[in-house]
Amino acid sequence: MMELIIEFAYTGSVNVTKSNAQRLFMAADYLNIVKLVQICCNFFEKTLCPHNCIGIWQFTKNYHTPELHLKVFHYVLSHFEEVVFGEEFLQLSAQDVSDIISRDDLNVRKEAAVFEAIIRWITHEPQEREGYADILLSEVRLSMMPTEYIQSHVLSNKLVTDNLRCQAMVSEVIECKDRILGRPRLPSAILLAIGGLKSSGIDLTNVIEAFDVRANHWMNITNLSEVPRSFHGAAFLGGHVYCVGGFARVFIATNSVCRIDLSTRTWQEVAPMHYRRGSVSVTVLNGCIYAMGGSNGHTYLSSAEFYQPETNQWLEIAPMHEQRSDASCTALNGKIYICGGYRGNECLRTAECYDPETKQWTLISPMGNRRSGLGVIAYDSRVYAVGGCNVTGCLQTAEVYSPHTNTWHNVCSMMTPRFKFGIEVVEDRLFVVGGFNGFHTTSNVEYYDSEMNEWSQACDMDISRSDLSCCVLSGLPNMADYTIPRDFLNLV
Repeated sequence: MMELIIEFAYTGSVNVTKSNAQRLFMAADYLNIVKLVQICCNFFEKTLCPHNCIGIWQFTKNYHTPELHLKVFHYVLSHFEEVVFGEEFLQLSAQDVSDIISRDDLNVRKEAAVFEAIIRWITHEPQEREGYADILLSEVRLSMMPTEYIQSHVLSNKLVTDNLRCQAMVSEVIECKDRILGRPRLPSAILLAIGGLKSSGIDLTNVIEAFDVRANHWMNITNLSEVPRSFHGAAFLGGHVYCVGGFARVFIATNSVCRIDLSTRTWQEVAPMHYRRGSVSVTVLNGCIYAMGGSNGHTYLSSAEFYQPETNQWLEIAPMHEQRSDASCTALNGKIYICGGYRGNECLRTAECYDPETKQWTLISPMGNRRSGLGVIAYDSRVYAVGGCNVTGCLQTAEVYSPHTNTWHNVCSMMTPRFKFGIEVVEDRLFVVGGFNGFHTTSNVEYYDSEMNEWSQACDMDISRSDLSCCVLSGLPNMADYTIPRDFLNLV
Protein backbone atom coordinates (compact mmCIF):
# COMPACT_ATOMS: atom_id res chain seq x y z
CA MET A 1 0.00 0.00 0.00
CA MET A 2 2.83 2.38 0.80
CA GLU A 3 4.33 1.72 -2.62
CA LEU A 4 1.02 2.70 -4.25
CA ILE A 5 0.72 5.79 -2.06
CA ILE A 6 4.26 6.96 -2.84
CA GLU A 7 3.65 6.36 -6.53
CA PHE A 8 0.43 8.42 -6.22
CA ALA A 9 2.34 11.22 -4.49
CA TYR A 10 4.74 11.48 -7.45
CA THR A 11 2.41 10.77 -10.37
CA GLY A 12 -1.03 11.84 -9.17
CA SER A 13 -2.51 8.56 -10.41
CA VAL A 14 -3.09 5.15 -8.87
CA ASN A 15 -4.36 1.75 -10.03
CA VAL A 16 -7.32 0.96 -7.76
CA THR A 17 -8.61 -2.61 -8.10
CA LYS A 18 -11.18 -4.80 -6.35
CA SER A 19 -8.38 -6.59 -4.51
CA ASN A 20 -6.66 -3.46 -3.14
CA ALA A 21 -9.45 -0.87 -2.86
CA GLN A 22 -10.34 -1.38 0.81
CA ARG A 23 -6.75 -1.60 2.05
CA LEU A 24 -5.74 1.42 -0.03
CA PHE A 25 -8.70 3.38 1.34
CA MET A 26 -7.76 2.48 4.93
CA ALA A 27 -4.15 3.54 4.40
CA ALA A 28 -5.14 6.80 2.68
CA ASP A 29 -7.64 7.54 5.44
CA TYR A 30 -5.04 6.82 8.15
CA LEU A 31 -2.56 9.17 6.46
CA ASN A 32 -5.30 11.74 5.71
CA ILE A 33 -4.63 11.76 1.95
CA VAL A 34 -7.98 13.31 1.06
CA LYS A 35 -7.68 13.08 -2.71
CA LEU A 36 -6.76 9.39 -2.61
CA VAL A 37 -9.64 8.68 -0.22
CA GLN A 38 -11.99 10.29 -2.76
CA ILE A 39 -10.54 8.22 -5.60
CA CYS A 40 -11.23 5.05 -3.60
CA CYS A 41 -14.76 6.28 -2.80
CA ASN A 42 -15.38 6.89 -6.50
CA PHE A 43 -14.15 3.35 -7.24
CA PHE A 44 -16.51 1.85 -4.64
CA GLU A 45 -19.42 3.80 -6.08
CA LYS A 46 -18.60 2.80 -9.65
CA THR A 47 -18.28 -0.90 -8.85
CA LEU A 48 -21.42 -1.18 -6.69
CA CYS A 49 -23.53 -4.23 -7.46
CA PRO A 50 -26.10 -6.33 -5.57
CA HIS A 51 -23.39 -8.81 -4.51
CA ASN A 52 -20.96 -6.31 -2.93
CA CYS A 53 -23.09 -3.36 -1.78
CA ILE A 54 -23.73 -4.65 1.74
CA GLY A 55 -20.01 -5.28 2.28
CA ILE A 56 -19.23 -1.72 1.18
CA TRP A 57 -22.07 -0.37 3.32
CA GLN A 58 -20.69 -2.18 6.38
CA PHE A 59 -17.13 -1.10 5.59
CA THR A 60 -18.06 2.59 5.27
CA LYS A 61 -19.73 2.57 8.71
CA ASN A 62 -16.28 2.68 10.30
CA TYR A 63 -15.03 5.74 8.40
CA HIS A 64 -16.16 9.33 7.98
CA THR A 65 -17.54 9.05 4.46
CA PRO A 66 -21.17 10.08 5.02
CA GLU A 67 -21.88 10.79 1.35
CA LEU A 68 -20.64 7.39 0.17
CA HIS A 69 -22.25 5.58 3.10
CA LEU A 70 -25.63 7.13 2.28
CA LYS A 71 -25.31 6.39 -1.45
CA VAL A 72 -24.47 2.75 -0.77
CA PHE A 73 -27.36 2.41 1.68
CA HIS A 74 -29.76 3.83 -0.92
CA TYR A 75 -28.34 1.34 -3.43
CA VAL A 76 -29.13 -1.50 -1.00
CA LEU A 77 -32.68 -0.18 -0.59
CA SER A 78 -33.15 0.31 -4.35
CA HIS A 79 -31.88 -3.16 -5.28
CA PHE A 80 -33.22 -5.04 -2.27
CA GLU A 81 -34.91 -7.83 -4.23
CA GLU A 82 -31.53 -8.76 -5.78
CA VAL A 83 -29.44 -8.03 -2.68
CA VAL A 84 -31.31 -10.54 -0.49
CA PHE A 85 -30.08 -13.44 -2.64
CA GLY A 86 -26.43 -12.58 -2.04
CA GLU A 87 -24.25 -14.12 0.65
CA GLU A 88 -23.57 -10.72 2.23
CA PHE A 89 -27.21 -10.28 3.21
CA LEU A 90 -27.08 -13.46 5.29
CA GLN A 91 -24.18 -12.07 7.36
CA LEU A 92 -26.03 -8.95 8.50
CA SER A 93 -26.97 -8.41 12.12
CA ALA A 94 -30.63 -8.41 13.17
CA GLN A 95 -30.39 -4.66 13.73
CA ASP A 96 -29.05 -4.09 10.21
CA VAL A 97 -31.84 -6.19 8.69
CA SER A 98 -34.38 -4.23 10.74
CA ASP A 99 -32.84 -0.90 9.66
CA ILE A 100 -33.25 -1.91 6.02
CA ILE A 101 -36.73 -3.41 6.02
CA SER A 102 -38.25 -0.69 8.23
CA ARG A 103 -37.62 2.00 5.60
CA ASP A 104 -40.47 3.57 3.64
CA ASP A 105 -38.13 3.89 0.64
CA LEU A 106 -37.33 0.16 0.49
CA ASN A 107 -37.92 -0.73 -3.15
CA VAL A 108 -40.03 -3.88 -3.40
CA ARG A 109 -42.73 -4.61 -5.96
CA LYS A 110 -44.60 -6.79 -3.47
CA GLU A 111 -44.36 -6.82 0.30
CA ALA A 112 -44.05 -10.61 0.17
CA ALA A 113 -40.41 -10.08 -0.87
CA VAL A 114 -39.68 -8.56 2.57
CA PHE A 115 -41.28 -11.46 4.42
CA GLU A 116 -39.37 -13.99 2.32
CA ALA A 117 -36.12 -12.09 2.93
CA ILE A 118 -36.41 -12.28 6.72
CA ILE A 119 -37.29 -15.99 6.53
CA ARG A 120 -34.17 -16.57 4.41
CA TRP A 121 -32.03 -14.60 6.90
CA ILE A 122 -33.39 -16.47 9.96
CA THR A 123 -33.15 -19.96 8.44
CA HIS A 124 -29.48 -19.36 7.59
CA GLU A 125 -28.69 -19.67 11.32
CA PRO A 126 -32.00 -20.77 12.86
CA GLN A 127 -30.87 -21.46 16.42
CA GLU A 128 -29.26 -18.03 16.85
CA ARG A 129 -31.90 -16.07 14.93
CA GLU A 130 -35.35 -17.57 15.60
CA GLY A 131 -35.74 -15.22 18.56
CA TYR A 132 -35.76 -12.23 16.21
CA ALA A 133 -38.76 -13.48 14.20
CA ASP A 134 -41.37 -11.28 15.91
CA ILE A 135 -39.11 -8.20 15.91
CA LEU A 136 -38.47 -8.46 12.16
CA LEU A 137 -42.02 -9.50 11.28
CA SER A 138 -43.26 -6.31 12.93
CA GLU A 139 -41.36 -4.33 10.25
CA VAL A 140 -43.11 -6.19 7.40
CA ARG A 141 -46.12 -4.28 6.08
CA LEU A 142 -48.44 -7.27 6.49
CA SER A 143 -51.55 -5.21 5.81
CA MET A 144 -50.20 -4.46 2.32
CA MET A 145 -50.17 -8.17 1.43
CA PRO A 146 -53.08 -10.02 -0.16
CA THR A 147 -55.06 -12.00 2.42
CA GLU A 148 -54.58 -15.15 0.32
CA TYR A 149 -50.79 -14.81 0.55
CA ILE A 150 -50.89 -14.27 4.32
CA GLN A 151 -53.01 -17.36 4.83
CA SER A 152 -51.08 -19.62 2.47
CA HIS A 153 -47.50 -18.47 3.12
CA VAL A 154 -47.25 -16.46 6.35
CA LEU A 155 -49.62 -18.26 8.72
CA SER A 156 -48.34 -21.64 7.57
CA ASN A 157 -44.66 -20.79 8.09
CA LYS A 158 -43.10 -22.66 11.04
CA LEU A 159 -41.30 -19.55 12.29
CA VAL A 160 -44.69 -17.87 12.64
CA THR A 161 -46.61 -20.84 14.03
CA ASP A 162 -43.91 -21.43 16.67
CA ASN A 163 -43.98 -17.80 17.89
CA LEU A 164 -47.07 -16.60 19.78
CA ARG A 165 -46.27 -12.92 19.19
CA CYS A 166 -45.97 -13.55 15.44
CA GLN A 167 -49.28 -15.42 15.42
CA ALA A 168 -51.01 -12.56 17.25
CA MET A 169 -49.57 -10.00 14.81
CA VAL A 170 -50.76 -11.87 11.74
CA SER A 171 -54.18 -12.66 13.21
CA GLU A 172 -54.74 -9.01 14.07
CA VAL A 173 -53.92 -7.95 10.51
CA ILE A 174 -56.33 -10.49 9.01
CA GLU A 175 -59.13 -9.47 11.39
CA CYS A 176 -58.65 -5.73 10.77
CA LYS A 177 -57.69 -5.85 7.08
CA ASP A 178 -61.01 -4.39 5.92
CA ARG A 179 -60.94 -1.60 8.51
CA ILE A 180 -57.38 -0.30 8.44
CA LEU A 181 -55.03 0.84 5.72
CA GLY A 182 -51.40 -0.19 5.69
CA ARG A 183 -48.54 2.27 5.48
CA PRO A 184 -47.37 1.92 1.87
CA ARG A 185 -43.70 2.06 1.02
CA LEU A 186 -42.48 4.74 -1.37
CA PRO A 187 -42.84 3.91 -5.06
CA SER A 188 -39.82 3.24 -7.27
CA ALA A 189 -41.26 5.56 -9.94
CA ILE A 190 -43.62 8.54 -10.11
CA LEU A 191 -46.11 9.25 -12.88
CA LEU A 192 -46.39 12.91 -13.95
CA ALA A 193 -49.42 14.32 -15.78
CA ILE A 194 -48.48 17.59 -17.47
CA GLY A 195 -50.62 20.36 -19.00
CA GLY A 196 -53.52 19.79 -21.35
CA LEU A 197 -56.98 21.27 -21.90
CA LYS A 198 -59.21 21.82 -18.89
CA SER A 199 -62.81 20.70 -18.56
CA SER A 200 -64.09 23.53 -20.74
CA GLY A 201 -62.14 22.05 -23.66
CA ILE A 202 -60.74 25.42 -24.70
CA ASP A 203 -58.59 26.55 -21.74
CA LEU A 204 -54.97 25.44 -21.64
CA THR A 205 -53.56 24.51 -18.24
CA ASN A 206 -50.08 24.40 -16.77
CA VAL A 207 -51.10 22.03 -13.96
CA ILE A 208 -48.64 19.24 -13.18
CA GLU A 209 -49.77 16.41 -10.93
CA ALA A 210 -47.59 13.60 -9.55
CA PHE A 211 -49.16 10.19 -8.95
CA ASP A 212 -47.93 8.13 -6.00
CA VAL A 213 -48.89 4.65 -7.18
CA ARG A 214 -48.34 3.01 -3.78
CA ALA A 215 -50.59 5.49 -1.94
CA ASN A 216 -52.99 5.78 -4.91
CA HIS A 217 -52.88 9.55 -4.55
CA TRP A 218 -52.19 12.58 -6.77
CA MET A 219 -50.16 15.58 -5.61
CA ASN A 220 -50.17 18.99 -7.32
CA ILE A 221 -46.59 20.16 -8.04
CA THR A 222 -47.43 22.99 -10.46
CA ASN A 223 -44.98 25.83 -10.97
CA LEU A 224 -47.28 28.74 -11.78
CA SER A 225 -44.58 30.50 -13.82
CA GLU A 226 -44.68 27.80 -16.50
CA VAL A 227 -46.62 28.62 -19.66
CA PRO A 228 -49.74 26.45 -20.15
CA ARG A 229 -49.26 23.83 -22.84
CA SER A 230 -51.37 21.16 -24.55
CA PHE A 231 -51.09 18.75 -27.52
CA HIS A 232 -47.42 18.41 -26.50
CA GLY A 233 -45.09 15.52 -25.74
CA ALA A 234 -43.29 14.86 -22.45
CA ALA A 235 -40.12 12.90 -21.75
CA PHE A 236 -37.94 12.15 -18.73
CA LEU A 237 -34.23 12.08 -19.52
CA GLY A 238 -31.09 12.69 -17.47
CA GLY A 239 -32.96 13.84 -14.39
CA HIS A 240 -35.02 16.42 -16.32
CA VAL A 241 -38.56 16.47 -17.66
CA TYR A 242 -38.86 17.88 -21.18
CA CYS A 243 -42.04 19.35 -22.68
CA VAL A 244 -41.86 19.21 -26.46
CA GLY A 245 -43.90 21.24 -28.96
CA GLY A 246 -47.67 21.41 -28.66
CA PHE A 247 -49.75 24.56 -28.33
CA ALA A 248 -48.70 27.27 -25.88
CA ARG A 249 -51.00 30.13 -24.79
CA VAL A 250 -53.06 30.21 -27.99
CA PHE A 251 -53.86 27.44 -30.44
CA ILE A 252 -50.76 27.94 -32.56
CA ALA A 253 -48.31 25.08 -32.87
CA THR A 254 -44.87 25.74 -31.38
CA ASN A 255 -41.40 24.28 -31.90
CA SER A 256 -40.29 25.33 -28.42
CA VAL A 257 -38.92 22.85 -25.89
CA CYS A 258 -38.73 23.45 -22.14
CA ARG A 259 -37.29 21.35 -19.39
CA ILE A 260 -37.82 21.33 -15.64
CA ASP A 261 -35.07 20.91 -13.08
CA LEU A 262 -36.65 18.44 -10.68
CA SER A 263 -34.56 19.58 -7.71
CA THR A 264 -35.72 23.22 -7.92
CA ARG A 265 -38.90 22.78 -10.02
CA THR A 266 -37.76 25.65 -12.26
CA TRP A 267 -38.08 25.69 -16.04
CA GLN A 268 -35.67 26.69 -18.79
CA GLU A 269 -35.85 26.80 -22.58
CA VAL A 270 -33.60 24.51 -24.58
CA ALA A 271 -32.99 24.37 -28.34
CA PRO A 272 -36.22 24.50 -30.39
CA MET A 273 -37.14 21.79 -32.90
CA HIS A 274 -36.75 22.35 -36.64
CA TYR A 275 -40.54 22.19 -37.10
CA ARG A 276 -43.57 23.48 -35.24
CA ARG A 277 -45.39 20.41 -33.95
CA GLY A 278 -48.78 20.29 -32.26
CA SER A 279 -50.23 16.83 -31.46
CA VAL A 280 -46.67 15.53 -31.64
CA SER A 281 -45.50 11.99 -30.79
CA VAL A 282 -42.52 11.86 -28.41
CA THR A 283 -40.38 9.08 -26.94
CA VAL A 284 -36.86 8.46 -25.56
CA LEU A 285 -34.33 6.08 -27.10
CA ASN A 286 -30.58 5.68 -26.49
CA GLY A 287 -30.32 8.88 -24.45
CA CYS A 288 -32.09 11.03 -27.06
CA ILE A 289 -35.61 12.47 -27.36
CA TYR A 290 -37.44 11.72 -30.61
CA ALA A 291 -40.27 13.93 -31.89
CA MET A 292 -42.36 12.72 -34.84
CA GLY A 293 -45.22 13.98 -36.93
CA GLY A 294 -47.85 16.35 -35.61
CA SER A 295 -49.36 19.38 -37.24
CA ASN A 296 -47.86 22.82 -37.80
CA GLY A 297 -51.33 24.39 -38.02
CA HIS A 298 -51.53 24.09 -41.80
CA THR A 299 -50.01 20.72 -42.71
CA TYR A 300 -49.91 17.24 -41.21
CA LEU A 301 -46.28 16.19 -40.85
CA SER A 302 -44.34 13.06 -41.71
CA SER A 303 -41.02 14.56 -40.63
CA ALA A 304 -39.14 13.40 -37.54
CA GLU A 305 -36.15 14.62 -35.51
CA PHE A 306 -34.22 13.84 -32.34
CA TYR A 307 -32.63 15.89 -29.56
CA GLN A 308 -29.18 15.33 -28.06
CA PRO A 309 -28.98 16.84 -24.55
CA GLU A 310 -25.16 16.88 -24.58
CA THR A 311 -25.02 19.21 -27.58
CA ASN A 312 -28.44 20.87 -27.10
CA GLN A 313 -29.21 20.17 -30.77
CA TRP A 314 -32.08 18.73 -32.79
CA LEU A 315 -31.15 16.61 -35.82
CA GLU A 316 -33.52 15.44 -38.53
CA ILE A 317 -34.03 11.78 -39.40
CA ALA A 318 -35.77 10.12 -42.35
CA PRO A 319 -39.46 11.05 -42.70
CA MET A 320 -42.14 8.50 -41.87
CA HIS A 321 -44.14 6.74 -44.58
CA GLU A 322 -47.31 8.52 -43.40
CA GLN A 323 -48.26 12.01 -42.30
CA ARG A 324 -49.34 11.53 -38.68
CA SER A 325 -50.92 13.97 -36.25
CA ASP A 326 -52.50 12.70 -32.99
CA ALA A 327 -50.50 9.47 -33.33
CA SER A 328 -48.61 7.88 -30.43
CA CYS A 329 -45.23 6.18 -30.16
CA THR A 330 -42.97 4.16 -27.88
CA ALA A 331 -39.49 2.63 -27.79
CA LEU A 332 -38.96 -1.13 -27.52
CA ASN A 333 -35.84 -3.26 -28.03
CA GLY A 334 -33.82 -0.41 -29.53
CA LYS A 335 -36.49 0.65 -32.05
CA ILE A 336 -39.30 3.21 -32.18
CA TYR A 337 -42.88 2.20 -32.98
CA ILE A 338 -45.47 4.77 -34.03
CA CYS A 339 -49.12 3.87 -34.61
CA GLY A 340 -52.31 5.44 -35.92
CA GLY A 341 -53.00 9.15 -36.01
CA TYR A 342 -54.78 11.50 -38.40
CA ARG A 343 -53.62 12.84 -41.77
CA GLY A 344 -56.36 15.31 -42.65
CA ASN A 345 -58.91 13.05 -44.30
CA GLU A 346 -58.91 9.84 -42.23
CA CYS A 347 -57.91 8.14 -39.01
CA LEU A 348 -55.08 5.69 -39.60
CA ARG A 349 -54.68 1.96 -38.95
CA THR A 350 -51.09 1.92 -40.16
CA ALA A 351 -48.03 1.56 -37.95
CA GLU A 352 -44.31 1.79 -38.62
CA CYS A 353 -40.99 1.15 -36.95
CA TYR A 354 -37.75 3.20 -36.97
CA ASP A 355 -34.35 1.52 -36.56
CA PRO A 356 -31.65 4.06 -35.56
CA GLU A 357 -28.93 1.71 -36.82
CA THR A 358 -30.24 1.56 -40.37
CA LYS A 359 -31.90 5.01 -40.10
CA GLN A 360 -34.92 3.60 -41.91
CA TRP A 361 -38.66 3.46 -41.29
CA THR A 362 -40.42 0.16 -41.99
CA LEU A 363 -44.18 -0.34 -42.21
CA ILE A 364 -45.39 -3.11 -39.90
CA SER A 365 -48.76 -4.89 -39.78
CA PRO A 366 -51.62 -2.40 -39.43
CA MET A 367 -53.72 -2.32 -36.27
CA GLY A 368 -57.11 -3.96 -36.16
CA ASN A 369 -58.79 -0.56 -35.66
CA ARG A 370 -58.31 2.93 -37.03
CA ARG A 371 -57.14 5.05 -34.10
CA SER A 372 -56.45 8.78 -33.76
CA GLY A 373 -55.67 10.33 -30.36
CA LEU A 374 -54.67 6.87 -29.09
CA GLY A 375 -52.08 5.87 -26.53
CA VAL A 376 -49.13 3.64 -27.48
CA ILE A 377 -46.73 2.19 -24.91
CA ALA A 378 -44.19 -0.63 -24.55
CA TYR A 379 -45.33 -3.05 -21.85
CA ASP A 380 -44.61 -6.69 -21.16
CA SER A 381 -42.14 -6.80 -24.13
CA ARG A 382 -44.87 -5.82 -26.60
CA VAL A 383 -46.44 -2.66 -28.03
CA TYR A 384 -49.90 -1.73 -26.76
CA ALA A 385 -52.28 0.54 -28.70
CA VAL A 386 -55.14 1.76 -26.52
CA GLY A 387 -58.26 3.86 -27.05
CA GLY A 388 -58.41 6.77 -29.48
CA CYS A 389 -61.25 7.57 -31.87
CA ASN A 390 -62.39 6.75 -35.40
CA VAL A 391 -65.40 7.54 -37.56
CA THR A 392 -67.66 5.61 -35.17
CA GLY A 393 -66.61 7.61 -32.11
CA CYS A 394 -64.49 7.27 -28.99
CA LEU A 395 -62.85 3.86 -28.42
CA GLN A 396 -62.27 1.83 -25.28
CA THR A 397 -60.71 -1.16 -27.04
CA ALA A 398 -57.03 -2.10 -26.78
CA GLU A 399 -54.75 -4.26 -28.91
CA VAL A 400 -51.19 -5.49 -28.62
CA TYR A 401 -48.42 -5.97 -31.19
CA SER A 402 -45.75 -8.66 -31.01
CA PRO A 403 -42.55 -7.67 -32.88
CA HIS A 404 -41.55 -11.35 -33.14
CA THR A 405 -44.63 -12.37 -35.12
CA ASN A 406 -45.53 -8.97 -36.64
CA THR A 407 -49.13 -9.51 -35.54
CA TRP A 408 -51.76 -7.66 -33.48
CA HIS A 409 -54.36 -9.20 -31.20
CA ASN A 410 -57.05 -7.74 -28.96
CA VAL A 411 -56.82 -7.57 -25.18
CA CYS A 412 -59.36 -6.52 -22.55
CA SER A 413 -61.03 -3.16 -23.27
CA MET A 414 -60.70 -0.19 -20.92
CA MET A 415 -63.51 0.55 -18.48
CA THR A 416 -63.94 4.03 -20.02
CA PRO A 417 -63.69 5.13 -23.68
CA ARG A 418 -61.09 7.87 -24.13
CA PHE A 419 -58.89 9.66 -26.62
CA LYS A 420 -56.18 12.33 -26.35
CA PHE A 421 -55.12 10.99 -22.95
CA GLY A 422 -51.87 10.23 -21.15
CA ILE A 423 -50.37 6.73 -21.06
CA GLU A 424 -47.40 5.27 -19.17
CA VAL A 425 -46.19 2.12 -17.41
CA VAL A 426 -45.49 2.35 -13.68
CA GLU A 427 -44.42 -0.58 -11.53
CA ASP A 428 -45.54 -3.24 -14.02
CA ARG A 429 -48.95 -1.71 -14.66
CA LEU A 430 -50.16 0.25 -17.68
CA PHE A 431 -51.88 3.51 -16.68
CA VAL A 432 -54.21 5.65 -18.82
CA VAL A 433 -54.85 9.16 -17.55
CA GLY A 434 -57.60 11.68 -18.33
CA GLY A 435 -58.56 12.44 -21.93
CA PHE A 436 -61.92 12.96 -23.63
CA ASN A 437 -64.51 10.23 -23.12
CA GLY A 438 -66.80 11.13 -26.01
CA PHE A 439 -68.86 13.63 -24.02
CA HIS A 440 -66.45 15.68 -21.91
CA THR A 441 -62.90 15.80 -20.58
CA THR A 442 -62.28 13.47 -17.66
CA SER A 443 -60.07 13.17 -14.60
CA ASN A 444 -60.54 9.41 -14.61
CA VAL A 445 -57.50 7.10 -14.30
CA GLU A 446 -57.37 3.33 -14.72
CA TYR A 447 -54.65 0.71 -15.07
CA TYR A 448 -54.15 -2.58 -16.89
CA ASP A 449 -52.48 -5.71 -15.53
CA SER A 450 -51.26 -7.95 -18.36
CA GLU A 451 -51.09 -11.05 -16.13
CA MET A 452 -54.76 -10.72 -15.21
CA ASN A 453 -55.79 -9.16 -18.55
CA GLU A 454 -58.04 -6.74 -16.70
CA TRP A 455 -58.44 -3.01 -16.04
CA SER A 456 -58.94 -1.52 -12.57
CA GLN A 457 -59.84 1.92 -11.32
CA ALA A 458 -57.17 4.19 -9.83
CA CYS A 459 -57.53 7.53 -8.03
CA ASP A 460 -58.83 10.35 -10.26
CA MET A 461 -56.66 13.40 -10.95
CA ASP A 462 -57.65 16.62 -9.19
CA ILE A 463 -58.75 18.21 -12.48
CA SER A 464 -60.36 16.96 -15.68
CA ARG A 465 -58.22 17.41 -18.77
CA SER A 466 -57.46 16.07 -22.23
CA ASP A 467 -54.51 16.56 -24.61
CA LEU A 468 -52.13 16.20 -21.67
CA SER A 469 -48.86 14.29 -21.71
CA CYS A 470 -47.37 11.89 -19.16
CA CYS A 471 -43.90 10.67 -18.25
CA VAL A 472 -42.38 8.58 -15.47
CA LEU A 473 -39.68 9.73 -13.04
CA SER A 474 -37.25 7.26 -11.49
CA GLY A 475 -33.84 7.22 -9.85
CA LEU A 476 -34.02 10.76 -8.45
CA PRO A 477 -32.23 11.52 -5.17
CA ASN A 478 -35.28 13.55 -4.08
CA MET A 479 -38.01 11.10 -5.14
CA ALA A 480 -39.73 11.61 -1.78
CA ASP A 481 -40.50 15.22 -2.83
CA TYR A 482 -42.91 13.82 -5.42
CA THR A 483 -44.73 11.43 -3.09
CA ILE A 484 -47.37 11.91 -0.42
CA PRO A 485 -45.66 12.15 3.01
CA ARG A 486 -46.43 8.87 4.78
CA ASP A 487 -46.92 10.52 8.17
CA PHE A 488 -49.66 12.75 6.67
CA LEU A 489 -51.58 9.74 5.39
CA ASN A 490 -52.46 8.75 8.96
CA LEU A 491 -51.72 5.12 8.17
CA VAL A 492 -50.27 2.31 10.28
